[in-house]
Amino acid sequence: MAKINKKSIIELSNDEAKHHFLKTSSYFNNDLPSYISFEPILTDVMNVLKGNDINGFKSEDPSKCSNVNYSFLTNKDGKFAWRPLELIHPAIYVSLINLICESANWETILQRFSEFRAGAIECCSLPMVSTDQQKDVEKQITTWWQKIEQRSLELSLEFSHVLHTDVVDCYGSLYTHSISWAIHGIEESKKNRSDSKLLGNKIDALIRSGRFGQTNGISQGSVLMDFIAELVLGYVDLQIREELTNQKIGEFRILRYRDDYRIFGKSDEIVESILQVVSEKLRQVGMKLGLSKTQLYRNVVEGSIKTDKLAAIDLQDLGIENAQTVQKQLLRLHSFGQRFPNSGALRRLVSEFHKNISELKEEPDDLEVLIAIAADVGVGSPSSFPGIAGIISQLLSFASDEEKTTLWDKVQTKMKSIPYNGFLEIWLQRIVIPKEINIPFESDEGICRIVNGNITELWNNNWIASKDLKQVIDPSKIVKEVSEVKKLITPDEISLFTQIAAEY
Repeated sequence: MAKINKKSIIELSNDEAKHHFLKTSSYFNNDLPSYISFEPILTDVMNVLKGNDINGFKSEDPSKCSNVNYSFLTNKDGKFAWRPLELIHPAIYVSLINLICESANWETILQRFSEFRAGAIECCSLPMVSTDQQKDVEKQITTWWQKIEQRSLELSLEFSHVLHTDVVDCYGSLYTHSISWAIHGIEESKKNRSDSKLLGNKIDALIRSGRFGQTNGISQGSVLMDFIAELVLGYVDLQIREELTNQKIGEFRILRYRDDYRIFGKSDEIVESILQVVSEKLRQVGMKLGLSKTQLYRNVVEGSIKTDKLAAIDLQDLGIENAQTVQKQLLRLHSFGQRFPNSGALRRLVSEFHKNISELKEEPDDLEVLIAIAADVGVGSPSSFPGIAGIISQLLSFASDEEKTTLWDKVQTKMKSIPYNGFLEIWLQRIVIPKEINIPFESDEGICRIVNGNITELWNNNWIASKDLKQVIDPSKIVKEVSEVKKLITPDEISLFTQIAAEY
């Protein structure tokens, strides 16, 4: 098996970074059906802008306009915990890439990251880039999350206490002016707050231009915004490190995976003092910790592995011999989902079940029961739905044409119990769109309407003066050859979901 080469994004050249950010999997870093790709639009916009930003192409300030970016929702708990996902306006997105990846600007940003990375705070979540074929990544890449887990276990030799905490709504609360602080330092940024040519101010302004001028929050759903969030959080790391040095706190170590912190020390007093500093420095950039989720462990090994992962290991150790029928295996999966909804461990188990059931050759006698159980897992844990869609796709393939329609009506009715969930609807549509199934799917979700061939605007283009730029931002270009969609959702099609699940 060929070895996958991988780099941290800050190890790339500016041209390599630009190429990476322009990939459809970077523009939107959640799984979408294989017939949806944003690269055609991004490439065409790049060709029109020719390395420039939007300033020479607009008739008015887009920050004064609504719905410039396209937002849709995903649900975190099947009830009322919605998370907005945002497709940044292609012209703004490409402008940001052109700006950030300009040679001198890229070097400035990389220099700041090098300053953030020194000391007792370890960032374990910078985006990783495969330098080999993307399809091989899911099987071979070792993730940073695995590394934070292994590093935590190593630190049990040095420390007796570990405290877990994370940020509430990190992307939604980030103060955009702090992007400039992260790049230039707070003193220089405040001194030059009106300088429209300052790199940090330019990035800040472009991000706000797609979000009605708001200074609270950045878009969620792209590798580019993950990178911006890491820039700000790296700046916070620097502030934390300097304050803890001034306070002469005893021995400690902090591991950070994006907005998730693990604080290691040798006493309650040390880790609690550090927590206070972390909270204070995050508050300065608009963020606050979810103290209800904060947990202190006085045994580092116990606190290094998540409870749901340990439970999943126990479940796997039971083996197929203890659940010999597909229904019993699926019921066991359902039971786990009730205990650990939307967990990483559940996604891994769903992914493994999808792979196993894709090898099923004969129609099970209890087909409707299996579909009912799988659908209920999806309702209780919407984050697992790409995998659940794959399972339902496999099961529906065994039904007769008449049964398919009846079963599908029941599945769709069931899923309507999760309101306002555009991401789920996109995957529901994927199940029935193949010509072998060909069941109509009606939805108000913009992407679903485009897949159905309807003329739909995703982004507000009224602020654009350039006819050439308007012309290339044609949402219909995001859909490729729907008529050739495979009948079944295979594990390869949900590679990102499978990759993230396997890495957990």
